[in-house]
Amino acid sequence: MDHRHGFLNGLDEKKPVFLHPSNRWTGVLTVIENHRAQHQTWSPWTLRSVRKIKILSFLFGLMVTVVIMASYILTRDQKGLFLTPSPYHLTVESHPAQLPLNLSFATDYTVVREVVRSIVARVDFSQRRVPDLREVRKKEPNIFSGIPLKFLPHLKNPCWYEEFFGNVTADPYGKNLYALYSKRFQAIYDHLRRAFPAHLHHHTGRQYRLRCLPFFYIIGQPKCGTTDLYDRLRLHPEVHFTTMKEPHWWTRKRFGIIRLSNGFHNPYPLNDYLDLFDQAANQIQDHLTSNSSKTHKKVDIIIGEASASTMWDNNAWVYFYDNGTEVEPPFLVQDFIHAVQPDSRFIVMLRDPVERLYSDYLYFGMANKSVEDFHERVSESLHLFEGCLEERSIRSCIYNTTLNNLMPVRLQVGLYVIYLLDWLSVFSREQMLILRLEDHAANRKITMRRVFEFLHLGPLTLQKEADITKSPASNTRRPANRNLGPMLPITKEILQSFYEPFNQRLAQVLRDPAFLWM
Repeated sequence: MDHRHGFLNGLDEKKPVFLHPSNRWTGVLTVIENHRAQHQTWSPWTLRSVRKIKILSFLFGLMVTVVIMASYILTRDQKGLFLTPSPYHLTVESHPAQLPLNLSFATDYTVVREVVRSIVARVDFSQRRVPDLREVRKKEPNIFSGIPLKFLPHLKNPCWYEEFFGNVTADPYGKNLYALYSKRFQAIYDHLRRAFPAHLHHHTGRQYRLRCLPFFYIIGQPKCGTTDLYDRLRLHPEVHFTTMKEPHWWTRKRFGIIRLSNGFHNPYPLNDYLDLFDQAANQIQDHLTSNSSKTHKKVDIIIGEASASTMWDNNAWVYFYDNGTEVEPPFLVQDFIHAVQPDSRFIVMLRDPVERLYSDYLYFGMANKSVEDFHERVSESLHLFEGCLEERSIRSCIYNTTLNNLMPVRLQVGLYVIYLLDWLSVFSREQMLILRLEDHAANRKITMRRVFEFLHLGPLTLQKEADITKSPASNTRRPANRNLGPMLPITKEILQSFYEPFNQRLAQVLRDPAFLWM
């Protein structure tokens, strides 16, 4: 079936989309983007023109000069985003070429502290408007046409039979975009291709395939231990996961986003996402077949999906929902998951947001990482965040795609309570298990037992539990990054002040002072 998203029509991938182009906030961002673009396109065109010069002696000298100048300009451009003064101190009418290159603010801790105080003074935790279920279904008809309202009884995991109309000898995964672009998993897809005919269910002359969604989701946050949790949980005999970790379908792939900075690609259809559960569905199908002669023996296998973007990443909304005409997203990821799976369960792993941000910075492969560079990025991000708050609410700024793309570090990801409250607007507290990485690192056995209980998993032998809890931690900090040491004390102090009101509200919501991280 060819799943098409009608709301993709008319999208201009080359033009950045801003909210309310007339206001000062948007105008400043446009100035910044133009300023960058001017420097980024100067060097290559200069080199091309030099190559056309026919006088060889002059060519050599000119090329040396241009290379030196280009190196200087590109270096200045790379650092300018993080070291220039706050753009909100500039007038919108300023010409990009006249932007001052004053580096003094980055080391002026008094100014940064004042920025944080300004942000904290504007913090509010107002409730979001939850869309009506009919609005949600109307917005994404392709999702709801492919998933039934009810699932098979006698299965713990949400599954259903879907009639198969294709040719059994044809490749069922030949057009799957995950299979096409995920070379690491080709062996798994080859196995699924061979197993496909044998797992078709025949009834009254028709063929059906078992389709499944996850019983639970690990939804966040990045650099909070989700990979380690995933690696341990998949060792439980009753738990299966998607073919690959972090499919990011709900937040990115269904919109055609691989990386937002790279524009849009073909949207990944719902069927491509459902194919990721086929390996687990085959296991469930085998249990159903073996139980066919027995009296409704319940199959306890469950499937999990672990995408650390699910809790927080709604950056696509501005491009697809009402063309970004509203200040806040009219729909969030959880609205669509709730519409198809109101009984889902969610696991969230959090850590001190200050340390999370530093780990996030160290993880990504940028050159010349240092504690000083991290401080500069934090300072610039705080200035950008403050500028947004001058005209918008906290929630509006957190979900502001333009701001999220501009900030040199992902400050917003650590504002856990805003995202959690938005998830609790559609799901109950009992459906969400909130864990701390610090507790998990201190005693994995207790953490994993909480997870097993939350998912209603069967008991384990002592040896199997030891296998799950005593293995080394996954996805730890690289040696080169550990050598950088901790962040600067002043950076830590500034970030603690920034996150403090959000942590306080989080501790209140969860009724647990451990989430203060004090």
